[in-house]
Amino acid sequence: MPKSWLARALLGLLGGVLSVSGTVVGAGWWLSMSGHQGPTTDHFDGEVFLNREQTALPDAQKALQMATSYNPVAWDAWRENPPAPKPAQRVHDGLVVTFVNHATVLLQFDGLNVLTDPIWSERCSAVQWAGPQRHHAPGLPLDDLPPIDVILISHNHYDHLDVATLLELSKRGDPLVITGLGNAAFIEALGLRAMELDWDQTTTVGDLTVIGQRTRHFSSRGLFDRMKTLWLGFVLKGPSQTVYFGGDTAMGSHFAETGANHGPFDLALLPIGAYLPRWFMSPVHIDPKEAVLAHQQLGALRSVGIHHGTFQLSQEGQDEPAEQVALEASAAGLATDAFRTLAPGESWRIADEEAP
Repeated sequence: MPKSWLARALLGLLGGVLSVSGTVVGAGWWLSMSGHQGPTTDHFDGEVFLNREQTALPDAQKALQMATSYNPVAWDAWRENPPAPKPAQRVHDGLVVTFVNHATVLLQFDGLNVLTDPIWSERCSAVQWAGPQRHHAPGLPLDDLPPIDVILISHNHYDHLDVATLLELSKRGDPLVITGLGNAAFIEALGLRAMELDWDQTTTVGDLTVIGQRTRHFSSRGLFDRMKTLWLGFVLKGPSQTVYFGGDTAMGSHFAETGANHGPFDLALLPIGAYLPRWFMSPVHIDPKEAVLAHQQLGALRSVGIHHGTFQLSQEGQDEPAEQVALEASAAGLATDAFRTLAPGESWRIADEEAP
């Protein structure tokens, strides 16, 4: 009898493990995107995309080590945003940058309104009942947005390609979404127009030229689509303004390359958060010191730090990225307003004047 009960228990345990495993695999398959199909290049082998620089991406062993040693600094559960005025409908003189949250920024220049990696959802996750939760409201309500002409999606991670937000934006106009190879069909299924760019590929939207730029990162939404769609940054060249949006990236030669090919920039949007611990994050995320170096290599006259303070994705403190980038900018001899971080909803008007 004991052996019979033991056998039943073991079979029950095995069944439970198989059931959970099947659920995980099934969910991982369902969440995975189909990916890009096209000819091979120096960064696409016919199946997956590659970083041009050797990049040791986090694997299962590192992920387990990270999970078992994860000891983040506590963030405030919720912060109220300072009051912020509603942005202008259009800006024709100079450049206005408004920080919304995370990597979401409203750029207004040359009569165009450009939105980067928009996320208004409560969580950056495949579901809204689990996953990293926001610690402050978006700096602008969706209803306060001016008409959006262009949306830039740097890659398909949940904190950069947010389905619920894109569905809402699809109801509020007819913006063109510009993104990396392999993402267009997914975005078009949400009711938006989409255009794909490869690294160094160019398109135009009216008087705006948009050029895809190499970054050093990766892509995935499920278990079976890692590296199957392209990650990238963007150069925006208007009649009077040139802007760089870095999306999400590790340090690499791409900053100097982009600066040499397309700089100087009136403004660069550079990620500064989700960088600790470095042994885990450095292959995919720059830290504040590297962000200042990227600012210099790009030839940026001014920069704004993004990708911080909204979702707790790593071990650094809530205010640490902003504090550290200020210290690193000062140590590098930059002027006080050369590299700034903005509060949610805060706007910075950059006039057509020489940077200090």
